[in-house]
Amino acid sequence: MSTNSESLSRDPSAIQQRRQANTLLLRLQWLVILLLIAALLGLYISHQRFQHSVNERLQSNEQVISRLNEMDDRIFAMSQQTLPEPSVAASNQAQNQLDLLRIQIQAANRLLADNNDSAAIDLLRGLHWQLSQSSNEIAPALTVVIKQSLLKDIERLQAQSAQPSPWQIQNLAIQNIQDFLHSHERAANSNSNGTNNNNGNESTQKNTQQSRAVGNNNLTLNRRQLTIHEVIMTLNLASQASNMREQDQLISYLTQARKQLKTLVPPSSMTASKQPAQSAAKSTTSATKNTNDLAKNLETMKAPSDIAEVINWLDQLIANAPKPTPLLTTQILEKPPR
Repeated sequence: MSTNSESLSRDPSAIQQRRQANTLLLRLQWLVILLLIAALLGLYISHQRFQHSVNERLQSNEQVISRLNEMDDRIFAMSQQTLPEPSVAASNQAQNQLDLLRIQIQAANRLLADNNDSAAIDLLRGLHWQLSQSSNEIAPALTVVIKQSLLKDIERLQAQSAQPSPWQIQNLAIQNIQDFLHSHERAANSNSNGTNNNNGNESTQKNTQQSRAVGNNNLTLNRRQLTIHEVIMTLNLASQASNMREQDQLISYLTQARKQLKTLVPPSSMTASKQPAQSAAKSTTSATKNTNDLAKNLETMKAPSDIAEVINWLDQLIANAPKPTPLLTTQILEKPPR
């Protein structure tokens, strides 16, 4: 009996231990399962993070590569644009210097128009020196041509300044004509006064026809004086045009004065003086129209003694009307037609 009771007392403890062992094993299994699940979750999370970081790096690498490509494209484009810059800059500099040279030549022509030959010569010498400097970017062949033309212009102006200007000779001749017309007008006035005094001393037995003839004679003298006065005023305008070196206006005023004087000359005397005037005009047009020829023509002509000879003088002045001669360099620097 004691043996059975002991075995019975031992059985419940073994069963209990077995149960406890099973429970422990079960718990261990769930723990292992949970650990495995946690490990899998950790691996999954770390994999996602790694993949995300890799993607970010790939994106950043792509951005860097795209930026590098853009920089390469820009550098290539800039290199293509900067290659022709030296030649383009040089051509622009040469064009700017040519434009400046044209403006300076125009200033020289303006000085010549103002009868300031010495200042024009100094300016042309300065331009010649300027073209000889190392900073000149104009083509060498064109530079040589411009320098030669400048030297020719300087020589011509120096020779021109050593002799009287044709415009000055025109003014002198116009002044001589005006002086003659003034003296002619004064002589006409004195003759008119003398005629009036003589008429006053005549007997009172003169008839009405003689008094009317005297009145008509005085009226003719008054018209003659008025015409001479208008001619003198016209010659003043011609002198101003000569001072301004306006050839067209000078010829216009001289022609107008000639037409006004023709009304004072009888047709018979005009036909007599017409042939010398035409021959003089032909001789001057066939000869070289320079200052010496004009001066010789006016010196050989006698001082006018009547209106017909004044008209001959005007023919000479019209035939030898000077005209401004542009600089040779101006023609070289003219822009070609586009």
